[in-house]
Amino acid sequence: MSTSTGEVYQAYRLYSDVQGAFTEGLKPNTDGTFSVLSASVSGVQSVTIGVPSKLYYTKTAAKPLAGVRVGIKDIYDIAGVKTSCGNRAYFDLYPARSKTATAVQNLIDAGAVIVGKMKTSQFANGESATSDWVDYHCPFNPRGDGYQDPSSSSSGPGAGIAAYEWLDLTLGSDTGGSIRGPSGVNGCYGNRPSTGLVSLDNTMPLSPDMDTAGFLVRDPLLWHTAAKAMYKENINSNFTTFPSKILTSGFPTSATTEASTILLDFLSKLTTFLNATTSALDVNALWASTRPAEAAGNSISQFMGTVYPILISQQQYRLFTLPFYSDYAAAHDGRRPFINPVPLTRWAYGQSFPATAEQQALANKTVFTEWWNSNVVLESEESCSESILLYPGAAGNPNYRNTYRT
Repeated sequence: MSTSTGEVYQAYRLYSDVQGAFTEGLKPNTDGTFSVLSASVSGVQSVTIGVPSKLYYTKTAAKPLAGVRVGIKDIYDIAGVKTSCGNRAYFDLYPARSKTATAVQNLIDAGAVIVGKMKTSQFANGESATSDWVDYHCPFNPRGDGYQDPSSSSSGPGAGIAAYEWLDLTLGSDTGGSIRGPSGVNGCYGNRPSTGLVSLDNTMPLSPDMDTAGFLVRDPLLWHTAAKAMYKENINSNFTTFPSKILTSGFPTSATTEASTILLDFLSKLTTFLNATTSALDVNALWASTRPAEAAGNSISQFMGTVYPILISQQQYRLFTLPFYSDYAAAHDGRRPFINPVPLTRWAYGQSFPATAEQQALANKTVFTEWWNSNVVLESEESCSESILLYPGAAGNPNYRNTYRT
Protein backbone atom coordinates (compact mmCIF):
# COMPACT_ATOMS: atom_id res chain seq x y z
CA MET A 1 0.00 0.00 0.00
CA SER A 2 1.30 3.48 -0.78
CA THR A 3 0.53 6.98 0.45
CA SER A 4 -0.56 10.01 -1.59
CA THR A 5 3.11 11.08 -1.66
CA GLY A 6 4.20 7.85 -3.30
CA GLU A 7 5.77 6.38 -0.13
CA VAL A 8 5.27 2.66 0.36
CA TYR A 9 4.03 1.43 3.72
CA GLN A 10 5.81 -1.46 5.37
CA ALA A 11 3.85 -4.65 4.77
CA TYR A 12 2.64 -6.74 7.68
CA ARG A 13 1.13 -10.20 7.61
CA LEU A 14 -1.61 -10.76 10.14
CA TYR A 15 -1.84 -13.99 12.12
CA SER A 16 -4.54 -15.19 14.47
CA ASP A 17 -3.43 -16.10 17.99
CA VAL A 18 -5.41 -19.33 17.99
CA GLN A 19 -3.58 -20.69 21.06
CA GLY A 20 -4.53 -17.66 23.16
CA ALA A 21 -0.88 -16.92 23.99
CA PHE A 22 -0.96 -13.13 23.53
CA THR A 23 -2.72 -10.29 25.31
CA GLU A 24 -2.34 -7.92 22.34
CA GLY A 25 -0.38 -7.36 19.17
CA LEU A 26 1.95 -4.36 18.97
CA LYS A 27 3.46 -2.16 16.30
CA PRO A 28 6.39 0.27 16.71
CA ASN A 29 6.04 4.03 16.47
CA THR A 30 8.67 6.36 15.06
CA ASP A 31 9.46 7.83 18.51
CA GLY A 32 10.53 4.50 20.02
CA THR A 33 7.20 3.80 21.70
CA PHE A 34 4.69 1.14 20.69
CA SER A 35 0.96 1.06 19.95
CA VAL A 36 -1.59 -1.72 20.10
CA LEU A 37 -2.17 -3.20 16.65
CA SER A 38 -5.66 -2.15 15.58
CA ALA A 39 -5.91 -4.49 12.59
CA SER A 40 -7.57 -7.87 12.95
CA VAL A 41 -8.09 -11.08 11.02
CA SER A 42 -11.72 -11.31 9.94
CA GLY A 43 -13.84 -14.12 11.30
CA VAL A 44 -11.67 -15.15 14.25
CA GLN A 45 -12.23 -14.51 17.93
CA SER A 46 -8.63 -14.24 19.03
CA VAL A 47 -5.95 -11.57 19.19
CA THR A 48 -4.36 -10.66 15.86
CA ILE A 49 -0.59 -10.38 15.65
CA GLY A 50 1.10 -8.53 12.79
CA VAL A 51 4.63 -9.38 11.68
CA PRO A 52 6.72 -7.58 9.04
CA SER A 53 8.70 -9.42 6.40
CA LYS A 54 12.26 -10.36 7.31
CA LEU A 55 13.31 -8.97 3.93
CA TYR A 56 13.27 -5.53 5.54
CA TYR A 57 16.13 -6.45 7.89
CA THR A 58 19.81 -7.29 7.55
CA LYS A 59 21.68 -8.80 10.47
CA THR A 60 24.94 -7.07 11.38
CA ALA A 61 27.38 -7.20 14.27
CA ALA A 62 25.52 -4.26 15.82
CA LYS A 63 22.08 -5.73 15.04
CA PRO A 64 22.40 -9.51 15.54
CA LEU A 65 18.63 -9.84 16.12
CA ALA A 66 17.55 -7.83 13.08
CA GLY A 67 14.19 -9.14 11.92
CA VAL A 68 13.83 -11.61 14.82
CA ARG A 69 10.19 -11.58 15.94
CA VAL A 70 9.82 -11.50 19.70
CA GLY A 71 6.87 -11.82 22.08
CA ILE A 72 7.16 -10.29 25.56
CA LYS A 73 5.70 -11.69 28.77
CA ASP A 74 3.27 -9.11 30.12
CA ILE A 75 5.21 -8.26 33.25
CA TYR A 76 7.77 -6.20 31.30
CA ASP A 77 6.87 -2.58 30.57
CA ILE A 78 6.92 -1.35 26.97
CA ALA A 79 6.66 2.41 26.35
CA GLY A 80 3.31 3.43 24.89
CA VAL A 81 1.28 0.41 26.03
CA LYS A 82 -0.25 -0.85 29.26
CA THR A 83 0.99 -3.71 31.42
CA SER A 84 -1.54 -6.16 32.88
CA CYS A 85 0.56 -8.62 34.92
CA GLY A 86 -2.35 -10.99 34.29
CA ASN A 87 -4.87 -8.87 36.21
CA ARG A 88 -7.70 -6.84 34.68
CA ALA A 89 -7.93 -4.36 37.56
CA TYR A 90 -4.22 -3.63 37.31
CA PHE A 91 -4.49 -3.14 33.54
CA ASP A 92 -7.41 -0.72 33.93
CA LEU A 93 -5.91 1.25 36.82
CA TYR A 94 -2.59 2.36 35.38
CA PRO A 95 -1.90 4.33 32.19
CA ALA A 96 0.33 3.28 29.32
CA ARG A 97 3.95 3.02 30.40
CA SER A 98 6.42 5.78 29.58
CA LYS A 99 9.56 3.63 29.73
CA THR A 100 10.57 0.27 28.31
CA ALA A 101 12.16 -2.32 30.58
CA THR A 102 15.93 -2.63 30.07
CA ALA A 103 15.66 -6.34 29.23
CA VAL A 104 13.26 -5.52 26.37
CA GLN A 105 15.14 -2.42 25.24
CA ASN A 106 18.38 -4.40 24.90
CA LEU A 107 16.59 -6.72 22.46
CA ILE A 108 15.16 -3.79 20.51
CA ASP A 109 18.59 -2.16 20.34
CA ALA A 110 19.92 -5.42 18.86
CA GLY A 111 17.32 -5.24 16.08
CA ALA A 112 14.54 -7.43 17.51
CA VAL A 113 11.00 -6.84 16.26
CA ILE A 114 8.55 -6.77 19.17
CA VAL A 115 5.25 -8.19 17.89
CA GLY A 116 3.16 -8.38 21.06
CA LYS A 117 2.63 -8.83 24.77
CA MET A 118 2.07 -12.43 25.97
CA LYS A 119 -0.05 -13.85 28.78
CA THR A 120 1.26 -14.57 32.24
CA SER A 121 -0.47 -16.23 35.14
CA GLN A 122 -1.60 -13.57 37.56
CA PHE A 123 1.35 -11.62 38.98
CA ALA A 124 3.62 -14.48 37.77
CA ASN A 125 2.27 -16.86 40.42
CA GLY A 126 1.94 -20.58 39.72
CA GLU A 127 -1.60 -21.27 38.48
CA SER A 128 -3.37 -24.28 36.96
CA ALA A 129 -5.40 -23.77 33.80
CA THR A 130 -8.88 -24.74 34.99
CA SER A 131 -8.72 -24.10 38.72
CA ASP A 132 -6.99 -20.75 38.95
CA TRP A 133 -7.11 -18.60 35.78
CA VAL A 134 -10.00 -16.22 36.43
CA ASP A 135 -9.30 -12.83 34.83
CA TYR A 136 -7.84 -14.14 31.58
CA HIS A 137 -8.16 -17.47 29.76
CA CYS A 138 -5.12 -19.71 30.08
CA PRO A 139 -3.15 -20.26 26.81
CA PHE A 140 -3.44 -23.61 25.05
CA ASN A 141 -0.45 -25.96 25.00
CA PRO A 142 -0.14 -27.07 21.34
CA ARG A 143 1.59 -30.35 22.20
CA GLY A 144 -0.13 -33.72 22.28
CA ASP A 145 -3.90 -33.43 22.04
CA GLY A 146 -3.81 -29.65 22.64
CA TYR A 147 -5.51 -29.77 26.03
CA GLN A 148 -2.57 -30.21 28.38
CA ASP A 149 -1.80 -27.48 30.93
CA PRO A 150 0.88 -25.08 29.57
CA SER A 151 2.42 -24.59 33.04
CA SER A 152 3.09 -21.22 34.68
CA SER A 153 3.93 -18.37 34.76
CA SER A 154 5.54 -17.78 31.35
CA SER A 155 2.52 -19.62 29.95
CA GLY A 156 1.96 -17.36 26.95
CA PRO A 157 5.62 -17.34 25.87
CA GLY A 158 5.77 -21.15 26.19
CA ALA A 159 2.57 -21.88 24.27
CA GLY A 160 3.29 -19.24 21.63
CA ILE A 161 6.85 -20.25 20.78
CA ALA A 162 5.79 -23.89 20.59
CA ALA A 163 2.86 -23.16 18.26
CA TYR A 164 3.84 -20.38 15.86
CA GLU A 165 6.53 -20.66 13.19
CA TRP A 166 6.17 -16.92 12.56
CA LEU A 167 7.37 -16.23 16.12
CA ASP A 168 11.11 -16.64 16.69
CA LEU A 169 11.73 -15.86 20.35
CA THR A 170 9.82 -15.11 23.52
CA LEU A 171 10.97 -13.31 26.65
CA GLY A 172 9.84 -14.85 29.92
CA SER A 173 10.99 -14.75 33.52
CA ASP A 174 11.88 -17.45 36.03
CA THR A 175 11.79 -17.29 39.81
CA GLY A 176 10.92 -20.83 40.82
CA GLY A 177 10.29 -22.56 37.49
CA SER A 178 8.38 -20.04 35.38
CA ILE A 179 10.52 -20.66 32.28
CA ARG A 180 11.61 -24.20 33.00
CA GLY A 181 8.04 -25.46 33.47
CA PRO A 182 6.51 -23.95 30.31
CA SER A 183 9.53 -24.81 28.17
CA GLY A 184 9.41 -28.41 29.35
CA VAL A 185 5.72 -29.11 28.79
CA ASN A 186 5.43 -27.07 25.59
CA GLY A 187 8.54 -28.68 24.11
CA CYS A 188 11.01 -25.84 23.59
CA TYR A 189 14.33 -24.65 24.97
CA GLY A 190 14.31 -22.59 28.15
CA ASN A 191 16.39 -22.03 31.26
CA ARG A 192 16.60 -20.16 34.51
CA PRO A 193 19.58 -17.84 34.01
CA SER A 194 21.63 -16.61 36.94
CA THR A 195 20.13 -13.65 38.75
CA GLY A 196 21.47 -10.19 38.06
CA LEU A 197 22.48 -10.72 34.42
CA VAL A 198 20.23 -7.88 33.25
CA SER A 199 18.42 -5.11 35.09
CA LEU A 200 14.80 -5.83 35.94
CA ASP A 201 13.77 -2.21 36.15
CA ASN A 202 10.24 -1.49 34.90
CA THR A 203 9.42 -5.15 35.47
CA MET A 204 6.89 -6.59 37.93
CA PRO A 205 8.68 -8.25 40.89
CA LEU A 206 7.90 -11.63 42.40
CA SER A 207 11.12 -11.91 44.40
CA PRO A 208 13.93 -9.53 43.37
CA ASP A 209 16.44 -11.88 45.01
CA MET A 210 15.40 -14.73 42.70
CA ASP A 211 13.73 -13.14 39.64
CA THR A 212 15.61 -13.47 36.37
CA ALA A 213 14.86 -12.73 32.71
CA GLY A 214 15.26 -15.46 30.12
CA PHE A 215 14.08 -16.91 26.83
CA LEU A 216 11.87 -19.64 25.45
CA VAL A 217 12.95 -20.58 21.95
CA ARG A 218 12.99 -23.38 19.37
CA ASP A 219 16.51 -22.67 18.06
CA PRO A 220 19.39 -22.95 20.59
CA LEU A 221 21.71 -20.92 18.36
CA LEU A 222 19.23 -18.03 18.34
CA TRP A 223 18.95 -18.51 22.11
CA HIS A 224 22.70 -17.91 22.42
CA THR A 225 22.63 -14.85 20.15
CA ALA A 226 19.70 -13.33 22.06
CA ALA A 227 21.38 -14.02 25.41
CA LYS A 228 24.51 -12.14 24.34
CA ALA A 229 22.36 -9.24 23.14
CA MET A 230 20.33 -8.98 26.35
CA TYR A 231 22.93 -9.86 29.00
CA LYS A 232 25.82 -8.14 27.17
CA GLU A 233 29.08 -8.34 29.11
CA ASN A 234 27.46 -10.42 31.85
CA ILE A 235 27.51 -13.58 29.73
CA ASN A 236 30.70 -15.45 28.89
CA SER A 237 30.80 -17.95 26.04
CA ASN A 238 34.57 -18.10 25.57
CA PHE A 239 35.04 -21.54 27.08
CA THR A 240 37.40 -24.02 25.43
CA THR A 241 35.97 -27.39 26.52
CA PHE A 242 32.76 -29.06 27.63
CA PRO A 243 32.17 -30.28 31.18
CA SER A 244 33.62 -33.74 31.75
CA LYS A 245 31.24 -34.95 34.46
CA ILE A 246 27.50 -35.61 34.47
CA LEU A 247 25.57 -35.72 37.75
CA THR A 248 22.04 -37.10 37.81
CA SER A 249 19.38 -36.46 40.41
CA GLY A 250 16.03 -38.22 40.42
CA PHE A 251 16.80 -39.97 37.15
CA PRO A 252 15.19 -43.33 36.35
CA THR A 253 17.38 -46.40 36.67
CA SER A 254 15.50 -48.52 34.15
CA ALA A 255 13.43 -47.87 31.02
CA THR A 256 10.03 -48.96 32.35
CA THR A 257 7.95 -46.14 30.83
CA GLU A 258 8.04 -44.10 27.64
CA ALA A 259 9.29 -41.07 29.60
CA SER A 260 12.07 -43.00 31.37
CA THR A 261 13.15 -44.50 28.05
CA ILE A 262 13.52 -41.03 26.55
CA LEU A 263 15.44 -39.75 29.57
CA LEU A 264 17.89 -42.64 29.64
CA ASP A 265 18.43 -42.45 25.87
CA PHE A 266 19.25 -38.77 26.18
CA LEU A 267 21.64 -39.45 29.07
CA SER A 268 23.43 -42.10 27.00
CA LYS A 269 23.82 -39.82 24.00
CA LEU A 270 25.02 -36.89 26.10
CA THR A 271 27.54 -39.07 27.95
CA THR A 272 28.96 -40.29 24.64
CA PHE A 273 29.08 -36.81 23.11
CA LEU A 274 30.91 -35.32 26.10
CA ASN A 275 33.01 -38.42 26.72
CA ALA A 276 32.00 -37.83 30.33
CA THR A 277 31.73 -39.84 33.49
CA THR A 278 28.24 -40.21 34.95
CA SER A 279 27.30 -40.60 38.59
CA ALA A 280 24.12 -40.31 40.64
CA LEU A 281 23.99 -37.44 43.11
CA ASP A 282 22.39 -38.02 46.51
CA VAL A 283 21.94 -34.41 47.56
CA ASN A 284 20.61 -35.24 51.02
CA ALA A 285 23.53 -37.55 51.81
CA LEU A 286 26.05 -35.00 50.55
CA TRP A 287 24.41 -32.30 52.65
CA ALA A 288 24.51 -34.52 55.72
CA SER A 289 28.27 -35.12 55.34
CA THR A 290 29.28 -31.57 54.37
CA ARG A 291 26.53 -29.53 56.04
CA PRO A 292 27.51 -25.90 56.82
CA ALA A 293 27.60 -24.89 60.46
CA GLU A 294 24.77 -22.39 59.94
CA ALA A 295 22.40 -25.28 59.18
CA ALA A 296 22.68 -26.40 62.84
CA GLY A 297 21.96 -30.05 62.11
CA ASN A 298 18.93 -29.39 59.92
CA SER A 299 18.22 -31.40 56.77
CA ILE A 300 17.91 -29.57 53.45
CA SER A 301 14.12 -29.67 53.64
CA GLN A 302 14.18 -28.28 57.17
CA PHE A 303 16.72 -25.57 56.29
CA MET A 304 15.27 -24.57 52.90
CA GLY A 305 11.65 -25.71 53.04
CA THR A 306 10.04 -22.28 53.55
CA VAL A 307 12.70 -20.11 51.91
CA TYR A 308 11.06 -19.90 48.48
CA PRO A 309 7.42 -19.42 49.59
CA ILE A 310 8.38 -16.80 52.17
CA LEU A 311 10.49 -14.78 49.74
CA ILE A 312 7.96 -14.72 46.90
CA SER A 313 5.01 -13.98 49.18
CA GLN A 314 6.54 -11.40 51.49
CA GLN A 315 8.64 -9.60 48.88
CA GLN A 316 5.88 -9.33 46.28
CA TYR A 317 3.34 -8.26 48.90
CA ARG A 318 5.62 -5.54 50.25
CA LEU A 319 7.02 -4.24 46.97
CA PHE A 320 4.08 -4.69 44.62
CA THR A 321 0.79 -5.64 46.28
CA LEU A 322 0.59 -2.93 48.93
CA PRO A 323 1.24 -0.05 46.46
CA PHE A 324 -1.30 -1.60 44.06
CA TYR A 325 -3.89 -1.94 46.81
CA SER A 326 -3.30 1.66 47.87
CA ASP A 327 -3.57 3.07 44.36
CA TYR A 328 -6.70 1.03 43.64
CA ALA A 329 -8.35 2.09 46.89
CA ALA A 330 -7.64 5.75 46.14
CA ALA A 331 -9.33 5.43 42.75
CA HIS A 332 -12.25 3.21 43.84
CA ASP A 333 -13.61 4.52 47.15
CA GLY A 334 -11.39 2.34 49.33
CA ARG A 335 -12.22 -0.95 47.64
CA ARG A 336 -9.76 -3.71 46.84
CA PRO A 337 -9.26 -5.15 43.35
CA PHE A 338 -10.40 -8.62 42.35
CA ILE A 339 -7.50 -11.08 42.68
CA ASN A 340 -7.16 -14.71 41.53
CA PRO A 341 -7.06 -17.40 44.27
CA VAL A 342 -3.35 -18.33 44.02
CA PRO A 343 -1.90 -14.84 44.64
CA LEU A 344 -4.35 -14.33 47.51
CA THR A 345 -3.36 -17.64 49.08
CA ARG A 346 0.36 -16.97 48.69
CA TRP A 347 0.18 -13.44 50.06
CA ALA A 348 -1.84 -14.66 53.05
CA TYR A 349 0.80 -17.34 53.67
CA GLY A 350 3.56 -14.74 53.73
CA GLN A 351 1.63 -12.52 56.10
CA SER A 352 1.25 -15.42 58.53
CA PHE A 353 4.99 -15.09 59.27
CA PRO A 354 6.68 -12.15 61.01
CA ALA A 355 8.49 -9.60 58.84
CA THR A 356 11.81 -10.97 60.11
CA ALA A 357 11.13 -14.23 58.24
CA GLU A 358 12.24 -12.62 54.98
CA GLN A 359 15.71 -11.85 56.29
CA GLN A 360 16.08 -15.34 57.73
CA ALA A 361 15.00 -16.85 54.41
CA LEU A 362 17.58 -14.72 52.57
CA ALA A 363 20.27 -15.80 55.02
CA ASN A 364 19.43 -19.48 54.51
CA LYS A 365 19.36 -19.01 50.75
CA THR A 366 22.85 -17.47 50.83
CA VAL A 367 24.25 -20.30 52.95
CA PHE A 368 22.74 -22.92 50.65
CA THR A 369 24.01 -21.20 47.48
CA GLU A 370 27.55 -21.06 48.83
CA TRP A 371 27.36 -24.72 49.88
CA TRP A 372 26.04 -25.77 46.46
CA ASN A 373 28.75 -23.89 44.56
CA SER A 374 31.45 -25.37 46.77
CA ASN A 375 30.25 -28.97 46.92
CA VAL A 376 28.02 -29.82 43.96
CA VAL A 377 28.55 -27.93 40.70
CA LEU A 378 32.05 -26.46 40.84
CA GLU A 379 33.22 -23.63 38.59
CA SER A 380 35.75 -24.18 35.81
CA GLU A 381 37.63 -21.60 33.75
CA GLU A 382 37.78 -23.99 30.78
CA SER A 383 34.19 -25.28 30.75
CA CYS A 384 32.19 -22.85 32.93
CA SER A 385 31.45 -25.68 35.37
CA GLU A 386 33.22 -29.00 35.69
CA SER A 387 29.93 -30.92 35.67
CA ILE A 388 26.40 -30.85 34.32
CA LEU A 389 23.54 -31.73 36.67
CA LEU A 390 20.62 -33.51 35.00
CA TYR A 391 17.27 -33.80 36.73
CA PRO A 392 13.81 -34.51 35.26
CA GLY A 393 11.59 -31.47 35.57
CA ALA A 394 8.52 -33.68 35.27
CA ALA A 395 7.64 -37.33 34.84
CA GLY A 396 5.83 -36.77 31.55
CA ASN A 397 2.38 -37.51 32.97
CA PRO A 398 -0.73 -35.97 31.34
CA ASN A 399 -2.06 -32.83 33.04
CA TYR A 400 -5.43 -32.04 31.48
CA ARG A 401 -6.75 -28.51 31.65
CA ASN A 402 -10.40 -29.64 32.16
CA THR A 403 -9.70 -31.18 35.57
CA TYR A 404 -10.69 -29.34 38.75
CA ARG A 405 -8.04 -29.43 41.46
CA THR A 406 -8.03 -28.55 45.14
